[in-house]
Formats: sequence, structure tokens, C-alpha cells
Amino acid sequence: MAYRRASGGGDMTEERLRRWRLVLGGDSADGTGCQLEGKDAAMDGALSALYGSGKGKDRPTGGSRSAGLGASAPSVARWLGDIRTYFPSSVVQVMQRDAIDRLGLSALLLEPEMLEAVDADVHLVGTLLSLNKAMPETTKETARAVVRKVVDDLEKKLATRTRATLTGALDRSARISRPRHHDIDWNRTIAANLKHYLPEYRTIVPERLIGYGRAAQSVKKDVILCIDQSGSMAASVVYASVFGAVLASMHSISTRLVVFDTAVVDLTDQLDDPVDVLFGTQLGGGTDINRALAYCQSQITRPAETVVVLISDLYEGGIRDEMLKRVAAMKASGVQFVTLLALSDEGAPAYDREHAAALAALGAPAFACTPDLFPDIMAAAIEKRPLPIPDAAADTGGAAANRI
Repeated sequence: MAYRRASGGGDMTEERLRRWRLVLGGDSADGTGCQLEGKDAAMDGALSALYGSGKGKDRPTGGSRSAGLGASAPSVARWLGDIRTYFPSSVVQVMQRDAIDRLGLSALLLEPEMLEAVDADVHLVGTLLSLNKAMPETTKETARAVVRKVVDDLEKKLATRTRATLTGALDRSARISRPRHHDIDWNRTIAANLKHYLPEYRTIVPERLIGYGRAAQSVKKDVILCIDQSGSMAASVVYASVFGAVLASMHSISTRLVVFDTAVVDLTDQLDDPVDVLFGTQLGGGTDINRALAYCQSQITRPAETVVVLISDLYEGGIRDEMLKRVAAMKASGVQFVTLLALSDEGAPAYDREHAAALAALGAPAFACTPDLFPDIMAAAIEKRPLPIPDAAADTGGAAANRI
């Protein structure tokens, strides 16, 4: 058996006692009266090293939990091996992330041996990017390989659906008045010809047909991704860079990618390789949204055919009123303006609610967006129809949440 019972457990089953013992950590007040052995004891040790409450490195079997992986790479390497043995990959990635945050292990990621040992995900990429400037040359090649693997996996997952969704949106946005039969947009045609309804025949005689055009190879839409590269936006920067590369691969869309903190950097010329884009960012620092939007505004040549996507938690360090004026001016000129508080799987981060409300009042509601939803958001913006805003974002957009 994996454990033995040290005291009576009433009606509780042994399996329930075992689970509670692993959850509670074996402190004297945990109430289970269980001692772990074998694999369970090793699993508990891996959890203790990360989530324990004390400072010691060693713990007797069944004793109280104590935190600490030590400062040495060997002890961390052993721990990484243990958690991969006892937990599924999704749990391993969460534990790695917690170890970096709780125990200050970021410095160990500067060692190539450590990078080769960890399971890479979006959050690890964000951590590596934040360490980029401090990273020794011996580590950078390994770090790029880690980032490359994550980016390639994301691109395979996201590219096909994004291209298909946006190609359809581009076709539908190119409306024509003399469509072929299979290109007729029947919903819009019927709506436009309701006044020609013949009651005696219970039918509509359409005098004007509205159809879908087929997007030619020429550029139909201009997209500007404006990304806040402050430390809290790391996952959003990763996803936005991948999407930027996918959009740039579409001939009908002209894509520009701009990152900012208190300075503004245009990384458009690196969009053919999202890894180069990511290593061109500098996570951390302040935020000047107004300056970034001023640059984006200067790049707009066809307002009615332009979509600007601001990805930021809206903590503005620049001039707030000027920022809002720029958004209002862009929208008045015909630009489709989208504000995303995050582009990640974690939902909305901490954000400036006052600025979010002010943008919503301008018809540019701010909300968090998952990577799976992003193609639909872009398709709606391209077609100039209401954005499919998640229900959970309703409080960020107020009454303006369904307008664009």
C-alpha cells in the first residue's frame, strides 16, 4: 500500500484520506493521521519543495511540509525530473511557472542545461524574453530553440483557422452590386428590397442584388497590431507576434506590428519570423499608449480600410486625454479600432477600469480575448460588424460593448 493509517478515520475511505493528506501537506493539524510511503511520499516531496511553508530543504517522511529547492542547478534538475514523473504535462507547466514566481528561480533559466530540462510553454517564453538582456551568449542559442518550438507549435495550431476565417471575411467585405448567383448575399439582398414585397404573391421582387465579392490578390485591408510590452503582457506579446506573422503571410492584408513601453518600436520588417519579433521586444518598463497610438495614426493611409488593434492593460503613463482624442479621431475617420486587455488563455488581467470605460464610451470597448476567439474578432472588424465580445467582458464595455 502507498501509505498506512496512523489513527482512525471514521467513515472516510482510505483513498479520500490519501488525497486529503497530499492536499494538506502533513502538518500536525491536517487531521488525516496518514503517513505516506513509496511513490506517494516522493510526490509529496516534490509538492513540498515548491508549496511548503518552511525554509528547510529536507523533510522526514510524513512530516510537516517545508519549501525550498535550494539555489543549485542540480537540485532543480532533479526536481524537474520528479514532477515530470509524477504529474501530467499541464500540471508540470503550472508547477514550473509557480517555481519561477515563488522561489525566484529565473536566474537558473540563464543556464542552457536548465532550459533543456524544462517543459516549454507560452509563460516560459515570456520569462525568457524578460531575461533576454541578461542572458549570456552561451544560453541565447538554447533559448531561441526553446522559443522556436513553442512558436512553431502555436503557429501550427492557429494559422489554418485564422487564414480561413479572415479570407472569408475579406471576401464578404468586398460587396458587389451585380453578383453571380452563388455570390448573392441573400440576407442583405432581402433586407434591401423589403419595400418591394408583393402581398398578393407573398414574395419580394429584388430590384437590387447585393453579393459577396471575391478578394483579389491586391491588398484589401491594413491591420496595425499595437502591443504593450510591459511585463504583465508577456503572454499577449507571444500570441500577438504569432498572429502578426500569420496575418503578414496573407497577400490581401497589409500587416504592421508595433510594440511599445515608453518608447515605440516598429517590428514590421521582422514579421516573417515571429521568433525575431519576440527577441526584438523588451518586456518591462513603463507605458506610453498615447505615443504608440500617435505613431500608428501616422502610418494610416486608408482609414476606411484599416483595423487598429491595441493590446494593453491600459495603465497609461502618457497623456490620457490625448490618447482618447486619438482613438476618437481614428474612429471618426473610419478606422475600426479594437482594444484587447489581453490576448491569452488567462482572461482579463488587472487593468485600468477608468480608461476602459472611457474607450467604451467612444465605441471601442476593452475586453480580454483568447487566442481561439481572435480570428473571429478580426473577421468582425474587417467586415465592420459588431464584435463577438465574450459575455465575461460585459462589465468592461458597458452599454457600448456591442458597438464598434
